Amino acid sequence: MNGRAAGAAAVWALGATQIIGYGTLYYAFSILAASIAQDLNWSLEWVYGAFSAALLAGGLLAPISGGWIDRFGAGRVMVLGSVTAALALAGIALAPDRAFFVLGLVAIEAVSTLVLYDSAFAALAQIAGQDAKRRIGQLTLIGGFASTLFWPLTAWLLDSLTWREIYLLFAGLHLLLCAPLHMMLIARRRGPAQERGERAVPAGREVQGSLPEAARRRAFLLLLAGFSAGGFVLSAVLVHMVPVLGGLGLGAGAVLVGSLFGPAQVLGRLVNMAFGRDLPSTRLAVLSAGLLPAAIALLLLTAPWLPAALLFAVILGLGSGLVSIVRGTVPLELFGSRGYGAMLGKITAVRLVVTAGAPFAFALLLERAGSAAALWGMAAIGLIGMLALLALARLAAAPAVTAAGAAGAEPESAAR
Repeated sequence: MNGRAAGAAAVWALGATQIIGYGTLYYAFSILAASIAQDLNWSLEWVYGAFSAALLAGGLLAPISGGWIDRFGAGRVMVLGSVTAALALAGIALAPDRAFFVLGLVAIEAVSTLVLYDSAFAALAQIAGQDAKRRIGQLTLIGGFASTLFWPLTAWLLDSLTWREIYLLFAGLHLLLCAPLHMMLIARRRGPAQERGERAVPAGREVQGSLPEAARRRAFLLLLAGFSAGGFVLSAVLVHMVPVLGGLGLGAGAVLVGSLFGPAQVLGRLVNMAFGRDLPSTRLAVLSAGLLPAAIALLLLTAPWLPAALLFAVILGLGSGLVSIVRGTVPLELFGSRGYGAMLGKITAVRLVVTAGAPFAFALLLERAGSAAALWGMAAIGLIGMLALLALARLAAAPAVTAAGAAGAEPESAAR
């Protein structure tokens, strides 16, 4: 199978596993939380608190899984992740008390770093090489349907099964569907070099980063600042979207506005596939970051006018959809595929640590300053993130940097 066909097959295989992965390890929890709280005789707030702590723990382990991907290859790591995800889901289904439930939840979010987007992006970099940027966009389009499928599916299952039985069913999906699909990725990337265990990325498929070594530390810090700020804004606003919209006077229309966010994410990825193929990833990152404060400003300046609020949800969804793409493409374009898994792990760890406290911080702002002031604060943070990514785009486009990167300059020569 040629490289193009292998890349297409990998996208479809990973698309299926990302829908199952995000659906079972992330989105289903909000549907099952009330049943979990009732069964464990625990308040819903504590159940969600345990989930937030588990997400944070998973983020802290992301650099480790990224290092494994670079060392052993994404396919092998994702097979391990599918098997351990099945075990973790089965463990939480059989948890006899709260303590074991929390341990199981932490295990689920820890192993999720082995099978979700960061691992899948690295797999495409290893399989598709120079075509990985386009393949990542295609993958995020497919993965965007995880919530669309698993929210209603989980609710339907809950009509006839307990939350424990549902998690056991989900464990079977990882073991019987995801693990074999991830096993295929090992064969897709195998070659003489891989059989000898020499490198995770096949020879001839490595992506060379556009930045010279001397510019990479500054670029990485700007990247962290931009992605973390955008993640903070999205995490804060999405959790509180419906009550915030109600506080701005939208009333019953708040639910309608919130319902447009998911489809708008998919629309953003479609637009990128159709028109953004030749756009540098750094420019797309600036656009995605800029859409977040623009959407919030539009809402604040027009509330409680419902048509503008609907446009707010669409713009915010477009930005969020593009953010998922640039999370994978910008590091690959700037830094290359060598060490790509570890780099994504570091970015994910910082982003999750920053965003873990976003809903709580935003709730404090809402209580003390009101909806409008809290949203203006989020717009300001989003603007800071956009400016960081704009500085990154200018750094990447600087003639001296571009020339040095094209020439493969060493750190010393690049510094001069």
